[in-house]
Amino acid sequence: MAHDRKEIKATIDRYLELRRAAIAGDIPWSGLKEVFTDDAVFIDSVWGRHQGVDALVEFLDSSMTGLQTWDFPHYWEAIDGDKVFLRWSNHLPGQTEDGKEIHNMGLSYLEYAGDGKFSYEEDMYSESHLAVTMRQTTWEPSADMVPPPRDRDWV
Repeated sequence: MAHDRKEIKATIDRYLELRRAAIAGDIPWSGLKEVFTDDAVFIDSVWGRHQGVDALVEFLDSSMTGLQTWDFPHYWEAIDGDKVFLRWSNHLPGQTEDGKEIHNMGLSYLEYAGDGKFSYEEDMYSESHLAVTMRQTTWEPSADMVPPPRDRDWV
């Protein structure tokens, strides 16, 4: 049986609040660990699979290093039982040559585990589209940017 919808919505709101604080640079990205179980699984389209809070902390801080000028707007959410869907984008700084803003759309699927925590998140977006999008802007990676590991785990 699914958890109470209001409880899930409150956890989504807390997740988004933490994410906004991380985007603003007020907290490290690993601060999102607050809303994940100790054994949570996080799968990212570029960075692979990460299980457990220690791996989650390392992934979040590493993967977001160098992206301080990016924004990650949230557009909508949907709740179906304990399943949560979040629609967002990678919004890169600058514009295309013809003056358009640069977005790479994404969708997150999360599973709510109770007690204000998610046990699973999978971020889905096109890695190839993101690469093309990044080439369309004047944005340059910072010297501290961390590349994804070559030995990404998908199992």
